[in-house]
Amino acid sequence: MKVVSVNLGVKKSVNWRGKEVETGIFKYPTNSSIRLGKEDVEDDQVIERKYHGGIDKACYIYSADHYPYWEQLYPELNFQPGMFGENITIEGLDETQIFIGDIFQIGEAKVEVSQPREPCYKLGFRFNTQKVLKQFLNTLYSGIYLRVIEEGEVKVGDKLELIEKGYDYANLAECYRLAFHSKPEETDAIRRILSIEGLPSGFTKTLSKRIK
Repeated sequence: MKVVSVNLGVKKSVNWRGKEVETGIFKYPTNSSIRLGKEDVEDDQVIERKYHGGIDKACYIYSADHYPYWEQLYPELNFQPGMFGENITIEGLDETQIFIGDIFQIGEAKVEVSQPREPCYKLGFRFNTQKVLKQFLNTLYSGIYLRVIEEGEVKVGDKLELIEKGYDYANLAECYRLAFHSKPEETDAIRRILSIEGLPSGFTKTLSKRIK
């Protein structure tokens, strides 16, 4: 797995249902390296820190391999890395092979997989339609939120290298499916994911709703 782009956000104001809403979803490739910090990426614009950034969501990565799927759905859009609000675009990234708790070296930084992404309405700003949210959930192409264990620089060409394996029953695609598409008979599988130590509170709430 290799970094093909590092991206930083710019703050923009978007008219949403008659109100001006600020967002950092518009991220664009940068020619320099980026620095992963404990709670965010240095110089990245993060809005609404209640939902973005912080220890459990310090950095978001997305697979370059998923881009062709979206380009077919939205041929009218000009796709470039950062389209999904990711800080790092990585080729070879497969959510079925990445597990909660996995620890990776990426450039100078050491990171831990914390959870899949739960998209909010601001993703629709990039695609000019809110229907992309349902499509995003249905693909299971969630992308990955990371905790930063050791801060450091990341640049294009760096590899995402596994250091320590996490929970082998909690791959990101399956966790995502359980969170949004689980069946009534899968409550035991959900409870197993919920038992993971340090599972982010927001994702815990989302999963818990599936067993009520």
